[in-house]
Amino acid sequence: MDILHGLGSVPAHLKADGGCVVTIGVFDGVHRGHQLLISTAVHRARERGVPCVVMTFDPHPVSIFAPDRAPVALLPIEERACQIAELGVDYLLVIDFREELAGDSPEHYVTEVLQGRLGAVEVVVGENFTFGKDAAGTAQTMAQLGERHGLEVTIVQLLNDGDVRICSTAIRDELTAGNIGLATDYMGRPFSVISVIERGAGRGGRELGYPTANQYVEEMSALPGDGVYAGWVTIIDDAPIDGDIEPGVRYPAAISVGTNPTFGDTRRSVESYILDRDADLYGRMARVEFVDKVRDMVKFNSVDELLENMARDVARTREILAVE
Repeated sequence: MDILHGLGSVPAHLKADGGCVVTIGVFDGVHRGHQLLISTAVHRARERGVPCVVMTFDPHPVSIFAPDRAPVALLPIEERACQIAELGVDYLLVIDFREELAGDSPEHYVTEVLQGRLGAVEVVVGENFTFGKDAAGTAQTMAQLGERHGLEVTIVQLLNDGDVRICSTAIRDELTAGNIGLATDYMGRPFSVISVIERGAGRGGRELGYPTANQYVEEMSALPGDGVYAGWVTIIDDAPIDGDIEPGVRYPAAISVGTNPTFGDTRRSVESYILDRDADLYGRMARVEFVDKVRDMVKFNSVDELLENMARDVARTREILAVE
């Protein structure tokens, strides 16, 4: 998959060689609903024998027009790109609303951008799609403009799981509540955090006997609610590691999310105790996958009480992950 940044990077041959099928959205989380929409576009492109283009936005448009209402991101743009590529997309076009499209009318959006720049022969959108200045255009607007300008428009119905509409908001709500199983179901894969392992307070290994890999994610990145979780840790860069951990291998871990109330640490972090392993992981890029919640975050009255609970956390993590 080729990644294009801005309309100016769209190759001229895309339109000249017969056009493309386009789908449009933020696609935060690339959840099951997004997967359905993108897969439909890929299928339609294959039927027509043309490339499939996904147009997405970074940063989130809401963070530009209403920063106080901007949602936390389920996936950084780099991980979104990886997930989208796996669906068979040919081009990912990343648009920055601060520079392009924000002031376009719905008609200009269709005639000058979709047809004029991309050479779109078909557009695939969700039924709740909005576009153009002040989000004035809807999926039905797109269909009407498509009929007027000779552009086929396919509208995909929203995906429901029982009574719940699968959407990024629902996933964020379940994560906040610690309902990892539901978040995983809606996403179609485990929720994960990707960031560099940094030095923490140093108490985990030195004082407690539970060395942790500490990650501090960006403020606008989604995290599960504070608590202890069972999951998996993978080092995703390729450099050799000093210790008994290998890059690219998933290792079971007990994972703490939140501040460290017992020691008065106010920074919110992801701290992973990788079971039965010892390695120097500082500065390494890691993916942490969440499987299930072990318990809520608690402030303990003593280090001994903390250690007793940490031992129970590890035992429960083994049970959840079925790790001996």
